[in-house]
Amino acid sequence: MNELRLPWLELAALIPLVGAVLLARQRDPDLARKWCLALGGLTFACTLGAWIDFAGLGGALDSGPSAFPWPGGWRSFLVIDELSAPLAPLTALLYLLTALATLRTKVRRFSFAWTLVSLVIVLATLYCREPWGIIGLLAAATVPPYLELQARNKPTRIYVLHMGLFVGLLVLGWIFVEVEGRSQAHTLWAVVPLLAAVLIRSGIVPFHCWITDLFEHATFGSALLYVTPMMGAYAAVRLVLPIAPDWVLQSIGLVSLTTAVYAAGLALVQREARRFFCYIFLSHSALVLVGLETVSPIGLTGALCVWLSVSLSLSGFGLVLRALEARHGRLSLVGFHGVFEHTPLLAVCFLLTGMASVGFPGTFGFLATELLVDGAVQAFPYVGIAAVLAAALNGIAVVQAYFNLFTGTRHVSSVPLQVGLRERLVVLTLAALILGGGLFPQPAVVSRHHAAMSLLRERAKLETTNHIPSHEQAAATGDE
Repeated sequence: MNELRLPWLELAALIPLVGAVLLARQRDPDLARKWCLALGGLTFACTLGAWIDFAGLGGALDSGPSAFPWPGGWRSFLVIDELSAPLAPLTALLYLLTALATLRTKVRRFSFAWTLVSLVIVLATLYCREPWGIIGLLAAATVPPYLELQARNKPTRIYVLHMGLFVGLLVLGWIFVEVEGRSQAHTLWAVVPLLAAVLIRSGIVPFHCWITDLFEHATFGSALLYVTPMMGAYAAVRLVLPIAPDWVLQSIGLVSLTTAVYAAGLALVQREARRFFCYIFLSHSALVLVGLETVSPIGLTGALCVWLSVSLSLSGFGLVLRALEARHGRLSLVGFHGVFEHTPLLAVCFLLTGMASVGFPGTFGFLATELLVDGAVQAFPYVGIAAVLAAALNGIAVVQAYFNLFTGTRHVSSVPLQVGLRERLVVLTLAALILGGGLFPQPAVVSRHHAAMSLLRERAKLETTNHIPSHEQAAATGDE
């Protein structure tokens, strides 16, 4: 294992944890937001430092994970590898931008202390490679949304039912994996619970209703931060991909493909903005799982690129809707609102993030979608056709929602609705990342290709016991 120069990973987890403790008793929401922004900025700097340190120490195709060399030979629980290196800074940045974009009128409803707690859990999950550690952290991540729903006196039954089933199936499946031995071919008792758990956490049909319920009853910011890091896909990559036989991956790909097209169709007919966003997100996040089905360098690289693209673009898309809600209340997609003259910058960001999510040329989503579709078509032609159909439906839905929200009439308001300095900074940051990734995609693609090859080599270690086909063996070793 390579050695990091500084304990970046431990600092990234410790800083927001200490901040959450300090903010727990803070009654001044404006002061809490300032502290949250400062601590979130430091956390982002630590995750970025870990990525730079990892790359500088040889974070390349043949290098393993890296950690800080603690004295006494103690093996660190937190490590960084090719998969988590860019995901952690992206996640920390999204938390920071969400806190920064929270308007003064919403600071009393948005818990900055619990936001820092959630950030700690997500970063620790991304930096953890031990299966039981990942399962425990995924279970802990379900607690903050539940406590928020309970504090707001909102119904929790649907959320508790799905998340309880998710955690229970993860534990049950991995117990059987441990009993059978990680290096052995696994029975249905081990594989099926893990498969079902991934589908539930990812919101794959028919387990998608908890996401719409969460966005309906929780604050938009908290719900957004819970789903956009795509921890369901992370569980699939860490727990399922290395040990699953081919039919499990094909099952995930089939139901995910169905979800992508189904959710894209539903996004076209939604009458409320939050539900519209839910189905747009479900459709795109399902495409990440579709890429896992191919188990090929191109397909898996495309899936990991789409993961980055969708997390960034749809987080920005959600923040735009959140900013509009802060000014107008819950948004309806029936009729026209015509708010373009008041918030033209939000209108531009709405189109930019929405089009980036569907792979519009000039954005990072374009190359990511191309790689995913290319890899999917090489494996199964019908998968590529369905993926293109889902992207087309999502694009139509985004443009339709744009017209409903920003055009069609003149909006009269007695209070100023212009975008403030903090929101301008958020919009410009998102635009720079989305367009910069589209104009200079090579670094991100190379990083995701290295991560894909690392995952395929890990899967190839069990190729004999799990009966992986010979063409996938060649892909896992980079011969194709």
